[in-house]
Amino acid sequence: MRHDKLKFLRLLVLGAAVCGGVTAMVVPSDNAGSATTDDDLRPAYALPPDIGEGKRVAEKSCSSCHGINGIATKKGVPHLAGQRAPYLYIELKAYQAGARSDAAMTSAVKFMSDDALVKAAAYYANLDPPPPSASRARKPAAAKTDPLSAGKAAAAGCAGCHGDTGVTETAGMPNLVGLDPKYFLAAMNSYKLGQRKSEVMAALVSGLSESEMKNLALFYALQKPLRAKTPAPGDRAAGKAEAATSCAGCHGENGVSADPATPSLAGQDAQYFVATLQGYKEGSRTDSSMKALVAGLDDKTIKNMSAYYANLPPQAPKVTKPLTTVELAQRCDRCHGLNGNSTDVRIPALAAQRVDYLERVLLAYKNGERKSPQMAAMSAVLSEEDITGLAAHYARQRARAVLYVPLPSK
Repeated sequence: MRHDKLKFLRLLVLGAAVCGGVTAMVVPSDNAGSATTDDDLRPAYALPPDIGEGKRVAEKSCSSCHGINGIATKKGVPHLAGQRAPYLYIELKAYQAGARSDAAMTSAVKFMSDDALVKAAAYYANLDPPPPSASRARKPAAAKTDPLSAGKAAAAGCAGCHGDTGVTETAGMPNLVGLDPKYFLAAMNSYKLGQRKSEVMAALVSGLSESEMKNLALFYALQKPLRAKTPAPGDRAAGKAEAATSCAGCHGENGVSADPATPSLAGQDAQYFVATLQGYKEGSRTDSSMKALVAGLDDKTIKNMSAYYANLPPQAPKVTKPLTTVELAQRCDRCHGLNGNSTDVRIPALAAQRVDYLERVLLAYKNGERKSPQMAAMSAVLSEEDITGLAAHYARQRARAVLYVPLPSK
């Protein structure tokens, strides 16, 4: 190479792989700016003496936390063995510049030269990757509870009254489709706490946990919304006129509520609708605003309103089907490589990484402690269970070295 060794080492920032005792590197071209693209990269090599010097740097500055073999033994500290060299270098520079906040890391790299950072990155990238850490995976991803399947199983106990998918065929029993999970959960808790009076419902929900009720709510919210398959006698036109003045403000013009805490009425069983309004009038249901609204309604008007709403088409609430760990991992693999084995020199490999470290990092992105628009968008939708499942999934994957082959110029 025409560069002297010092300049070579300063450029050696983008990639590593073991290649016959020589680590193949991918570096920016001479005229590349700070934002590099694939077209800005060119091959270079870290020779065995450079790797040896990197080992001496690691012994002095890195091994107490990350291990001289790149296998960390401290909780929350990442393995570095076999990691992509450019990623390591870029992150070390970020600690130096204060873009990443960690007192121990900042102290360790604060006075290190570019040469030392490059050599340390090349050394750790040159090591064999860690083995899969299945023993550290607290819960296998495959065993993660699928809330939709769990909800379907629980709904089997409700099918006798509410239908297999929440579309009732029994007059007096409410339709459960088209309801937002927030409202459904609140209604179940009202029965559980005795705020709604029904001995049958109180007995059924008494043994359900909050998680089980959430699964039920999700199952019904994701079913095809259909009208109750029950009779709805009454004057629909008259019911529509009354509903426009009494109900539309909260329950929507077409019986589809815009407020997750307020039930949609479209497609609801007519007899249940009547019984509910009578309950507010008589005081067996307690809600001051509802009691005031129905106080002046006679039985005929209520019947007409029930006919109107029962014949409106219900709509599905805006609920997204939760992804399984495997489905979430497939999204992560788009950037981090198949099974977390990144082939992009600037993106870290996740395979065989410590599970506690992966959990900590995902939470940090989710909470905004670590900054990345892409990772913030990906992690914002993750639940704690999702994060646990993803961390366990990647900790169990086999890490694989990546070989970067320089091609001759055209």
